[in-house]
Amino acid sequence: MQRRTFIGGSAAILAGPLCFADAIAEQPTKLPVIGFLGSGSPGSNAPLLAAFRQGLSETGWVEGQNLAIEQRWAEGRYDRLPILAAEFVDRRADVIAASSIPSARAAKSVTPSIPIVFVSGGDPAELGLVASLARPGGNLTGVSILAAELTPKRLELLSDLVPQAGVIALLVNPNNPQSEGVIRDMQEAARVKGLQLHILKAGIEGEIDAAFASLVQQHAGGLVVEADPFFTARSEQVVALASGYAVPAIYTRREFTDSGGLISYGTSLTGAFRQAGIYAGKILNGAKPADLPVQQPTIFELVVNLKTAKALGLTVPPSILARADEVIE
Repeated sequence: MQRRTFIGGSAAILAGPLCFADAIAEQPTKLPVIGFLGSGSPGSNAPLLAAFRQGLSETGWVEGQNLAIEQRWAEGRYDRLPILAAEFVDRRADVIAASSIPSARAAKSVTPSIPIVFVSGGDPAELGLVASLARPGGNLTGVSILAAELTPKRLELLSDLVPQAGVIALLVNPNNPQSEGVIRDMQEAARVKGLQLHILKAGIEGEIDAAFASLVQQHAGGLVVEADPFFTARSEQVVALASGYAVPAIYTRREFTDSGGLISYGTSLTGAFRQAGIYAGKILNGAKPADLPVQQPTIFELVVNLKTAKALGLTVPPSILARADEVIE
């Protein structure tokens, strides 16, 4: 009896570890998580998220296979960003991807350790996101798309389109920390060209209509729209208002010209988000944000909508048509 008990007990002991190992093998492996923190809305940013995924795939990371991507969108309400970013900290995300300066600032405010990859519309060093472009330091790096720095260039292009206009308006989002710098740059550019500049502000839905209504009172002959996710998420509304008030307007992204806007000039955002995806993949592969220099764009897109120009009674100068990357007819 004792011998049989001993054998049975040994068998149970041997079987135990095997069952435990089988149970471990059956448990799903936890995938690395990237938290994508967007300032705008998912619909208008779908092409950018696709470009981000493409960059990840180039470094060996594919959503649903060896990676999970969780998204949070502020829908233009920047005050929500710190709360949304904190959710990724609680989730213990491996990387946070920030789609804008407000998103990057929010992410930085809630974590000093989780790597953050941003797409920045201004100089991230001047904005305090990184120590320098070449040596970011800390836990942030990414791509600077020079959206704010290109604003004076947009004023120049608009002035070439409507040379008779002596008054130009600038539409900004007062909730965007970049707006003050954009206003200063535009005021200087307008002074150099001898133009009068009016500042229009819209940070919530109803203020966009009111801003356009004031264009008539100010006799503005043209409009520059600031690079801001709030306006991009409402590109169709902005373009429709510009058409309704018959004001020539220049935008930052081709989504506006695709929707009927007159002209757009800016960095290839899909290229910027693809690069951000590559950086996120490199970090998942072991690279440190501090060792990855902030990338700057080399490709800028100029898109002109001739159909809209005709509706406004404008003749697009040959110099602009010759430089355009795409002409919509």
